[in-house]
Amino acid sequence: MPNENLYPEYQKLFTVFNSIYPLTDELQKAIVNESDIIHVEKKTRLLNAGETSNMIYFINVGAARVYYLDKEGTEITSWFLVENELLISVYSFFTGLPGFEYIETLEDCTFVALKRDKLNKLYEKYLELNFIGRKLTEFYYIRNEIQANELRMLTAKQRYQQLLTNNLKLLNRVSLGHIASYLGISQETLSRIRKQI
Repeated sequence: MPNENLYPEYQKLFTVFNSIYPLTDELQKAIVNESDIIHVEKKTRLLNAGETSNMIYFINVGAARVYYLDKEGTEITSWFLVENELLISVYSFFTGLPGFEYIETLEDCTFVALKRDKLNKLYEKYLELNFIGRKLTEFYYIRNEIQANELRMLTAKQRYQQLLTNNLKLLNRVSLGHIASYLGISQETLSRIRKQI
């Protein structure tokens, strides 16, 4: 188990990782040495479309979103991420190519930030981190698949009800405009649905 006295700003990250596979003291120390704790204000753009992402963030405090612009230039939110979750531009981070997404903080945030080359260095040295990384990748891939299926198969009202069931706390932290774009509907449609429920 993580030593809370040694690395207090890493306890949330270590708790998530330990729930997948026990971390050795050596790996904990290596993660601390290779990463940074950063504090970012609300409405900070961490990544722009066309830029290459070389950073993965673990959210200690705060909320953020990942979004892109459709062909009309409308913002479409693809992810909301909050405490104890990983914030990343998946395509750009793993390919090393310019991405199509924007990453923006929705609240003041505190992150554990790790650069791609340093993550790869840790992967090479610590097999258990590879296992943790694979399990986390599976989790986020499944979550993305569920979200894509809901957009294709559920009505707008059903999608909103799913959000209420699974992420009720998110509604107090995110603007209705962002929620509407996440659900694939207009803000006016969302307002009508909210009145019906």
